Amino acid sequence: MNFYNMIDDLMSTIAGALWATPLVILLLGGGIFFSAYSRLTPLMYFKHAIDILTGKYDSEDDPGQITHFEALSSALASTVGMGNIAGVAVAIHTGGPGAIFWMWLTAILGMSTKFFTCSLALMYRGKDDEGEIQGGVMYFIEEGLGSKFRPLALMFSISGAFGCITFFQANQLSQIIRDYIYFPAGLFQSDIFLGNIFTGFCVSILVGSIIFGGIKRIAKVASRLVPLMVGFYLLAALIIIFKNISEIPQIFMLILQDAFTGQSAAGGAIGSVIIIGVRRGLFSNEAGTGTETMAHGAAKTKEPIREGLVAMLGPFIDTIIVCSITAIIILASGVYTQDLNGVSMTVAAFNQELGTFGKVFLIIAVLTFALSTMFGYSYYGRKCISHIFGTKSKKVYNWFYVIMIIIASVTSLDIAINFVDSAFALMVIPTMIGTILLSPKVMIEAKRYFSTL
Repeated sequence: MNFYNMIDDLMSTIAGALWATPLVILLLGGGIFFSAYSRLTPLMYFKHAIDILTGKYDSEDDPGQITHFEALSSALASTVGMGNIAGVAVAIHTGGPGAIFWMWLTAILGMSTKFFTCSLALMYRGKDDEGEIQGGVMYFIEEGLGSKFRPLALMFSISGAFGCITFFQANQLSQIIRDYIYFPAGLFQSDIFLGNIFTGFCVSILVGSIIFGGIKRIAKVASRLVPLMVGFYLLAALIIIFKNISEIPQIFMLILQDAFTGQSAAGGAIGSVIIIGVRRGLFSNEAGTGTETMAHGAAKTKEPIREGLVAMLGPFIDTIIVCSITAIIILASGVYTQDLNGVSMTVAAFNQELGTFGKVFLIIAVLTFALSTMFGYSYYGRKCISHIFGTKSKKVYNWFYVIMIIIASVTSLDIAINFVDSAFALMVIPTMIGTILLSPKVMIEAKRYFSTL
């Protein structure tokens, strides 16, 4: 066994151990607790959340750095991405169509989870060593629970600094450029490694040009890029869905039946389907990981509950809408029965349904999705590292971040997935524990806010 295979096996073992039943119970059980504890009250203010998002309550005098819309766009720039295109394909390939049902459940519960976590991010904002207001899990744990819980905050920051390295995005971006741009043009066919290194180098330069500008530049780019890319993706996807409209009921029946039989899952066990669906659902919408709290924590507002309501829209847009559409396309095309995985499966589905246009369109969408995610994740990673070592470490982390893009471009898909899953699992633990302990504070603030409407 060579060194590369040893790393692959090690990452797979770590991810498998972390994603055991206790973590799934913490994630799903926490979501159920938040939904029950709030009596789903936040969901009743869905329209109010949209009003907040569209700027009805924006004020330049409010503390913070970015608007509600920019905060959600920055968060969606990280979540609406490869998890929706390649992550859905990985879920179907590994866990069968039934994994999609468990992604849906994770998203529905995730709406309540995000309401609580992001409300806390505004309720307990801290300050960095330069005196600038900061929000995030690490800050609301320290500010809300006290210094004795600092180890939990540090656990989040350490795992977040590694989890926000865009291993999966860079890996899949490299794969699609290699398979659908280089090879058709006759480039790097004799040296795949060199081609991947070249891709990683070019992408790292492009990402670096944005991320060194900080959250304001990232937010400006995201607020323009995210609505545009989601709009075009949904348009192309809806064309395919209407083309196969008669098959939609059968597709939903397939998802529901497989969700409770596990016939298509690895090992044929329903437990495998649930874990795979939850893992991919978490990767898609990040509810429970706490990453979103760092973007929403920078929002300009004096009312924490407003940002909690805006954050609640994230899993709905990301998983319930975008991921579902991708899943329907893959299942309608039938390519999920072929030996394909990741982004290659989704490209094959679009190519089969829309021909060359579909393939070209998805390649462009993947480039946009992956890059936008890299912009958002860099901000998260910088906040995590600055919480540990101070703001001066941000520039060092940026260089580390862009170098890791090059390394991720030459790793295997399995290593990329297991690396991200392991880091996300370690982020879930402090996020969910801290949020559960502080949930009564959120409910007090929510009752006060809702009573004023």
